[in-house]
Amino acid sequence: MNTKKSLGQNFLKSKEAIREIVKSAYVSDGETILEVGPGKGVLTRAILDAGARVIAVEKDDRLTGFLSERFSGELSLGRLVIVNGDILKKEPSELGLERGKYKIVANIPYYITGSFLRKFLSSPLHPSVMVLMLQKEVAKRIVASDRKESILSISVKSYGSPKYVLSVPRKYFSPEPNVDSAIVLIDHINKDFFTDSGLDENDFFKLVKKSFSQKRKKLANNLPCDKSKSAKILSEMGMDKDIRAENVSLDGWKRIALALRNDIIA
Repeated sequence: MNTKKSLGQNFLKSKEAIREIVKSAYVSDGETILEVGPGKGVLTRAILDAGARVIAVEKDDRLTGFLSERFSGELSLGRLVIVNGDILKKEPSELGLERGKYKIVANIPYYITGSFLRKFLSSPLHPSVMVLMLQKEVAKRIVASDRKESILSISVKSYGSPKYVLSVPRKYFSPEPNVDSAIVLIDHINKDFFTDSGLDENDFFKLVKKSFSQKRKKLANNLPCDKSKSAKILSEMGMDKDIRAENVSLDGWKRIALALRNDIIA
């Protein structure tokens, strides 16, 4: 079966990586796993062997046919559901998923990473855990391995706890992609950051995006208020007046957002 470059298909063939994915997702007997991009079912097999029920969403109708034949037994027993479609156009409710009562395991096409994370982390019916195969550089940005935050890392950390699990060299995929990959775990997914603080999600991210719009500039010059107020707020929070957006922690962003609540809305 020829792969479709337009769908970003790169099939994982590393047994070690597959073991790490299942282990990192704490896959256990009887729970529900949403698998995105099952491909030829190598990871699907490992998840089923761990005792979970799998809902597999695959965009390529050639592969859904292949998977239906390969897993006919599991399909008949209801342990596997195969859905042909675009995951970005599917809502958790359509798939029978409930908030916090399922986990996501995904070897997604890298070009949908941002949209995929936004969709499921911010969903009212969010998962409890995500284990994702991502481009290595993106994985490093999410966990801020260089201790420099980004819109992506703050966005993920406001919903859960990301962890870099394992690097996966490009040679462990077929066809071989142009970049190395990595497994990332996002655990303890919830909306407590927003509900406990009373912050509106859209307003918070509006602030963060504006503040990173010119990340080489001092944060005080990027905040949605006059410079004197910016300087005062940073001083009261014990932050350096020359601090940049990439050096502010998630807690720091929360405090800034609360202090500028009216300015953000305006």
